[in-house]
Amino acid sequence: METGLTAALVIIPARLAATRLPNKALADICGKPMIVRVMEQAQHADIGPVAVACDDASIAEAIRDHGGQAVLTSKDHVSGSDRIHEATRSLDPDGRYDVVLNVQGDVPQIEPEAIRAAFSPLRIPDVSIGTIMTEITLPEFRDDPSFVKAVTTPNGQGHHRALYFTRATAPTGDGPLYQHIGIYAYRREALERFVQMPPSPLELREKLEQLRALEAGMRIDISIIDSAPLDVNTPQDLERARAALQTQ
Repeated sequence: METGLTAALVIIPARLAATRLPNKALADICGKPMIVRVMEQAQHADIGPVAVACDDASIAEAIRDHGGQAVLTSKDHVSGSDRIHEATRSLDPDGRYDVVLNVQGDVPQIEPEAIRAAFSPLRIPDVSIGTIMTEITLPEFRDDPSFVKAVTTPNGQGHHRALYFTRATAPTGDGPLYQHIGIYAYRREALERFVQMPPSPLELREKLEQLRALEAGMRIDISIIDSAPLDVNTPQDLERARAALQTQ
């Protein structure tokens, strides 16, 4: 059975420090900082107010210069989930929004449809967290540990239910492999519970935060999208993002 969810609070976590690409949140992509590009795509998804949760005033200033909303959060957060949790309490202290959607800050070409797809599984009451995945079509990526695999089964309601996430090549046998894309729609109570739990054994082993939720018995369902958005982690990724936007 599905419920009639209509809106979410959309938060984009951003931090200034980045090992492989310093200050990447503010990297210029065809005249706009990358974090602004992400914000605009999230606004186009049209599922609720959008805010950037950042750790530095320079990011907040860039967002506000482009008409967006930003909230400064602690520099000490170890994950995006912790950062959006702090921002959620600041932005929505009265709990008007039952769903908080975490959009990565380094996907300047994320499609609005992909953001809405992460929100969609929460129409099923038993689902605590919604997310997205795409089929791996290139053979060289099937065994690449940087391509996180979602091991799933169809839920009979248009999505898949997550059974496990891994950097290994799984499952074995004939059939598609799916790459997980780290955009999460949390029920408010699920986010509260998640950030209060310590890292779990499999989370530490695989270095995958979402395993904490599965190990705690929280249900994660996944929508399939057509292709993975380019995430910008290196100078080479940044040049590809610039080239792609120039051709649009």
